[in-house]
Amino acid sequence: MKRVEQILLKLVIIQFLFLLVAQSILLFSDYSSYFSKVIQYEGVTKNNFTKIVETFDQ
Repeated sequence: MKRVEQILLKLVIIQFLFLLVAQSILLFSDYSSYFSKVIQYEGVTKNNFTKIVETFDQ
């Protein structure tokens, strides 16, 4: 039983390390736009500034 607990603990530590690496890539890297589809859904990559200005001017 102790051997199984050691293996599970190692797996949890490895999973946590992969989580930290993935989060750091998404937050601090220039490649985050390639990995995250949320940016495309929110419309951040599109140039919608003129539409907003036109709406405020009306």
